[in-house]
Amino acid sequence: MGYFNSIDVNVIDGLLGRVNLIDVREPYEYKSGHLPTAKNIPMNKIISDPGKYLDRSKRYYIICQSGGRSLRTCTFLWQKGYDVINVAGGTGSYRGKLRK
Repeated sequence: MGYFNSIDVNVIDGLLGRVNLIDVREPYEYKSGHLPTAKNIPMNKIISDPGKYLDRSKRYYIICQSGGRSLRTCTFLWQKGYDVINVAGGTGSYRGKLRK
């Protein structure tokens, strides 16, 4: 596993707009509904070239649909020296209003 933290998707509301929230789902999934302020960068793009999208001096909250892809992405990025937090439960478990 990794040595990064996780946060439940339903306690992130107070952080929205103050953290770097990255949605690693595919664009068609993101367009169907995403958390407010989430930026879409698909998992395969981040993993293939993290330096193009992320800055090692910043912290990133990583979310997907149910938590699997975000966990894999966090593990990969943490091993590469990035400061990441997995958003457990994913967009599918979010009880707030999604943006489209």
